[in-house]
Amino acid sequence: MKISYNWLKEFIQTDKTPEEISQILTGIGLEVESLERVQAVPGGLEGLVIGYVKEAVQHPNADRLRVTKVDVGGAEDLQVVCGAANVAAGQKVVVATVGATVYPTEGEPFKINKSKIRGEVSEGMICAEDEIGLGHSHDGIMVLGEDAVTGALAKDHFKLNDDFLYEIGLTPNRADAASHLGTARDIAAFLKIKVNMPDVSAFKVDSTSGAIEVIVENTEAAPRYSGVVITGITVKESPKWLKERLAVIGVRSINNIVDVTNFVLHDLGQPLHAFDADKIKGDKVIVKTVAEGTLFKTLDDAERKLSSADLMICNAEEPMCIGGVFGGIDSGVTESTTSIFLESAYFNPVSVRKTAKRHGLKTDSSFRFERGTDPNGTVYALKRAALLIQQIAGGTIASDVVDIYPSPVEPFEVELFYSNVIRLIGQHIPHDEIKAIVAALDIEIVNESAEGLLLKVHPYRVDVTREVDVIEEILRIYGYNNISIPTQIRASLNTSQRPERDTVQNMLSDLLSANGFNEILSNSLTKLAYSSEPDKAVKILNPLSSDLDAMRQSLLFSGLEAIAYNQNRKNPDLKLYEFGKVYNMVDDKYTETQRFAIFITGANTGEQWAQKQSPVSFYNLKAIVDGIIEKLNIKDLVVTDATCSKLTYGLQYHRGSKQLVKFGAVNSTALKKADVDKEVFYADFNFDTLLSIARKNKIVYQEVSKFPAVRRDLSMLVDRGVTFEEIKNVALKTERKLLKDVNVFDVYQGDKLPAGKKSYAVSFILQDAEKTLVDKAIDAIMQKLIFNLGKEVGAEIRK
Repeated sequence: MKISYNWLKEFIQTDKTPEEISQILTGIGLEVESLERVQAVPGGLEGLVIGYVKEAVQHPNADRLRVTKVDVGGAEDLQVVCGAANVAAGQKVVVATVGATVYPTEGEPFKINKSKIRGEVSEGMICAEDEIGLGHSHDGIMVLGEDAVTGALAKDHFKLNDDFLYEIGLTPNRADAASHLGTARDIAAFLKIKVNMPDVSAFKVDSTSGAIEVIVENTEAAPRYSGVVITGITVKESPKWLKERLAVIGVRSINNIVDVTNFVLHDLGQPLHAFDADKIKGDKVIVKTVAEGTLFKTLDDAERKLSSADLMICNAEEPMCIGGVFGGIDSGVTESTTSIFLESAYFNPVSVRKTAKRHGLKTDSSFRFERGTDPNGTVYALKRAALLIQQIAGGTIASDVVDIYPSPVEPFEVELFYSNVIRLIGQHIPHDEIKAIVAALDIEIVNESAEGLLLKVHPYRVDVTREVDVIEEILRIYGYNNISIPTQIRASLNTSQRPERDTVQNMLSDLLSANGFNEILSNSLTKLAYSSEPDKAVKILNPLSSDLDAMRQSLLFSGLEAIAYNQNRKNPDLKLYEFGKVYNMVDDKYTETQRFAIFITGANTGEQWAQKQSPVSFYNLKAIVDGIIEKLNIKDLVVTDATCSKLTYGLQYHRGSKQLVKFGAVNSTALKKADVDKEVFYADFNFDTLLSIARKNKIVYQEVSKFPAVRRDLSMLVDRGVTFEEIKNVALKTERKLLKDVNVFDVYQGDKLPAGKKSYAVSFILQDAEKTLVDKAIDAIMQKLIFNLGKEVGAEIRK
């Protein structure tokens, strides 16, 4: 939100500098994101003075030039060569002195230097208005009145006042501050000064010849609707002061009528709309909804299909405006308009927000209506605008003010207890100070007692409806910096299950980061198009956009979007991980689960001269997954093929009935949805399950064996459907005490083997913690292994 310093000073009288006002605003909760000096004209007329032309003679070497002597208030007159036909002795003119930079209305700025023009010295420039940015005329130099003071600064003569522009990061709850009046109210409350409201006492109805009937059919969406007819106006360019006011805050001037409505919106925070009264068919304004699918062309020349829930401002035959959002192309003010119906209303914030969202429209009006405007300020704003229109466009008030307000919005009644003020703020504030702040905030004190105050809060403070809200307002104005920080902090110890969630998460983060991974943190909102089970998705009732219309059901697409972003910026080799929650609808109930995801893609290592790059593979991911399982000391896992629609192939680990992780290669469909063009390997842990199992596992120290381990290898022929995991499980069941590890170090499938067979070369590590193993014991174990492998998986030992 943009706020002008000079504009603010029309509401409050203060000698505070723009920088001091900036600090005050930030301190009371209206954070100033930037403060910018805005010059009334580019360059601020620096280096330009008022001069008196003492002499103007023909240039000896040029027919169209004159040599002048100009008094600019200095010790000596300046000689200036001038090409304007209207320059003459006795004139008061604007002179750009040597060293000044002038900023023409069109073209680039240029610096004035002392020079020779056709052999004559020129020590400045006598200026036309377009040469210094004061207008567009280039008919000749500017000739000033006799009241101009020789030697005076040009910026003082033209009364140019620089302005300062505040960019305020307005939070959604501060709808009351979305105007210069609202911002001034907060400053006035802090400084304990009065707010000067614009005087509208001159408003009077001249006749009722142009009355238009107003009918509000939907009072829920339009709780208050006010309007007035003004006839005999002239639509033209706005006066300079109005254009300058709007230009400072970045609003483009259109014409005097539209500019007044924009001015009042930013002045008082009340959106207005002007209709061409001659285009209101049947002389009726009807506030209602229309049939679903009705076509309506808006001011941007776009044809929109209306919803039956959209509030429309209609005439007797057709819609004219989307209420509170956007006007229609056929009812707006044009150069030929001579009469207007001026609307000032209070629309239901929810209705406006849904309509604006439905049509993808964001306007200054909808911004304010959907946050909440002042329901009791419509008529005042209407009178303020009507007087301004009469001032700059002429015309007469041709109807009584129509004000349909069937159910007035009452002030919020709030009971404030001093004890709660102290408890929530954490510091004693004198009761008189509290009452002074409340009064400065324009909150009415209905009754007071030793315990507290009974208050009435005006409806324009839409977010102040409870005691805690009033306490927050008191704290804002009292000043956050005035709250002392105690030298001691007392706290009670909280015991929780071990290992704690944060401890495990940090441990895994350290493990992955140490192995070259980067952590990502993604938005929980995503697009419904990513969902493979949309019926189980948690949909957003009021989505910010079509790309953020559902809660994520997995972390997969969050990671794929990050990968696509990096790949598009020439960063294809990625190792990422993320901790986050996923959301689903199960049996008509919302569920929230903590997940932990890992992504790898691109090359396994960076480029180097001594080794060729190789792409990451499934086994790189498996090594990471196994390392995490081992780090958490989780044993006795069951490994099966992954059953996941998003994976081309992969594995999943179980512990009993609980699934810990599934991982593998992401399928092409998912990659295409996220615009990823390289192979990605993905692991999805159920972090809640992982944590619950890790809590039950105790790591017990065991002395390292003094006796050597023994390795034996077997080469075996098995059916192609037999997995290494099956062989490993058979081996570990056969010898539980001495068999420490089983590993496959070679796999062969080819035409030298029988059809449907493959060869595994498997190593077995045997070790006894109490004695050295002898050959007889080792051979007995190996024979038992050979027998059970043959029996359980049909393994044939190859010699």
